[in-house]
Order: sequence, then structure tokens, then C-alpha cells
Amino acid sequence: MSLMLQPLRKYAQFEGRARRSEYWLFTLFQILVTVGLAILVGITGASVDTLDVPGKEPNLLGGLLAFALILFWLAMIIPSLAVTVRRLHDSDKSGFWMLLHLIPFGGFVIFIFTLLDGTPGPNRHGPDDKGREGFGQGPAVVHHHHYAPGTVPPAES
Repeated sequence: MSLMLQPLRKYAQFEGRARRSEYWLFTLFQILVTVGLAILVGITGASVDTLDVPGKEPNLLGGLLAFALILFWLAMIIPSLAVTVRRLHDSDKSGFWMLLHLIPFGGFVIFIFTLLDGTPGPNRHGPDDKGREGFGQGPAVVHHHHYAPGTVPPAES
């Protein structure tokens, strides 16, 4: 649960990196709250149409729930942008990639970026939260070659 709400603790923090789990759990949180409030608004029968009907009382509870839904959406704008920028940083991309939302299918590209694993090791946006070493930073890789039985591999120089 704490990882799901981590972007709220980092409300307007656009620096650093966000793992996939942080991003997608926060997205799940937003979906669950939005759907839950929308269902409650629907159950209470809230409608702006009732405000214009003479003799029809406006639905106060439904109106409050609809207001809460709008307030929730507004409150989630900044943390949603921040966690998405940090998610892009995890794959060593600039937050300016968010401008792709302004072109057709740009949101789909951002969606794909949020699905991809981050760069291993530190990058220009901070250390790897998974604790992985970057490319070429770990121990030397030993390539194992297969030789025919009874033969000796050539001496390394």
C-alpha cells in the first residue's frame, strides 16, 4: 500500500527515478478511486439536469460525490505528471518526452515507455532503485567457449 501512495508523498517531485511498480500501483490507485466515486455518483443519481427542473430537488449527496470526484482528478494532476516524468527518467529519458501527448498517438508512445524496464545502474537522473550495476560497471564477463573433448583451449595472452 505504501508504494501505491508513494507519488503522493513525492507530490511535486519531478527529479529522480520511479520504478514500474511505483508508477503502475499509483495508476491502479487512481483508477480504483475514480471508478469507486463514479459508481457512487451513479448510484445516488447525481445529475446536473435536475438543477434546471422546477419542483425537482437537487441531489445533495450525489452533487457532493461528483464534486469529490472532480476534486480528486484535480488533486491528482501534479503527482501524475511527476511520477510519469520520474518513470521516464528511469529509462534515462527527459521529462520533455511528455510533450508527445500533444500529438496523435504520442500518448501510446509514453504508455510503451512506462512499460519498459529502466536502465540498469545509475543514470543522469539518479541511482537505480533496484540496486543493479550499470553496463560495464560490474565484474568482467567471462565468455565460455566450448571445445571438443580432449582439446585444450588456447592460452590467453
